[in-house]
Amino acid sequence: MTERLQPHERVRRRTDFEHIYEHGAKRHGRFMTMFVLARNSAPTDTGRSRFGVAATRKLGGAVVRNRAKRLSRELFRRHKPAASLDVVVVPRREFLSADFPSLERDYVVLLSGRGGRDAGPRRRTGRGAR
Repeated sequence: MTERLQPHERVRRRTDFEHIYEHGAKRHGRFMTMFVLARNSAPTDTGRSRFGVAATRKLGGAVVRNRAKRLSRELFRRHKPAASLDVVVVPRREFLSADFPSLERDYVVLLSGRGGRDAGPRRRTGRGAR
């Protein structure tokens, strides 16, 4: 059996990422920011959770970003949510210098919604808001 995430377990399209950013709950942790959105029960929905990583260039070069992505995917594999959720992790610079058990604790706390600042769904403000 392979350890890779299957295609149906990944958030891949930019529109999916943007939808999760706009409508999901934003949770800040010590090593990462997490966006969590419950998936709708659409006919095409498999009922499984999906995972995405947004490691930007602010984090570092390609080698550094790829390491952050590998660590993030491993966290998701070890602690898959039981509910049908979309999860996007945005690692911080401290992510790479932390030991794996600390990353696990931060991930589990953010995923459960018990810790961190939960910003809830984003609301539009400014000129175009109603």
